[in-house]
Amino acid sequence: MEEIAGVQRAERNAMYRVEDKYCLSEGELLQLQARVGAALRPDANESGADGYSIVSLYFDDLADSCYQDTLDGYETRDKYRIRIYNHSLERINLEVKRKQDSRIYKKSRTISRAEMELLMDGQCIGDGMSERDPATLFNLAIRTRGLRPRVIVAYERKAYVYEPGNTRITFDRNIRASDRVEYFGRPDIVYDALPEQDRVLEVKYDEFIPDFLLQLLELGNLQQSVFSKYQMCREIYEDATAR
Repeated sequence: MEEIAGVQRAERNAMYRVEDKYCLSEGELLQLQARVGAALRPDANESGADGYSIVSLYFDDLADSCYQDTLDGYETRDKYRIRIYNHSLERINLEVKRKQDSRIYKKSRTISRAEMELLMDGQCIGDGMSERDPATLFNLAIRTRGLRPRVIVAYERKAYVYEPGNTRITFDRNIRASDRVEYFGRPDIVYDALPEQDRVLEVKYDEFIPDFLLQLLELGNLQQSVFSKYQMCREIYEDATAR
């Protein structure tokens, strides 16, 4: 109970960021990326002109609470994931992301490959005894809710940053999935493409976004979306099971 109370206190004091999402056509993505790229600097972590790749292993509990909360449109919901970049296990991030309406708060830290393998096997890892440590939340969910790997989500990202307001604009494309969770981080993994939407614009900032950025992102028919990569990739396999 003390562990749960500590997590709740941390959430009350957390700094949430705004996260707005928009589904794009290929033409819209190219048009907006050209505008933003002419005004903002690329993310420092890029590995080339096309940006970088992201591969995430998402976890859920025995009741599929994360998936169901997203389907049901709950304003407050959590995501548990392990994330790597450019298909490399040199840097492995452990992340717990809480979404509250359009605002997000993410706890993240690096873990070792051995720790990654323990979590994938449903075992706890050492944590810092801190309510802000994502390992604490993972361990708690493993012990009390049977948290286990559910789906792999991969895509390419082109990211731009603007320091005022801690603004970050990302263009994600080629979103794909795999239910072979044991293949996470392996070069021989085979993915399934999303059947429909696979291009997303995400705009993240703290308290404000400058007006000139809103003007850069203006397209007459662009509408905000509740798009969830985790949900869309899970649905590929849920639909297949239903058939």
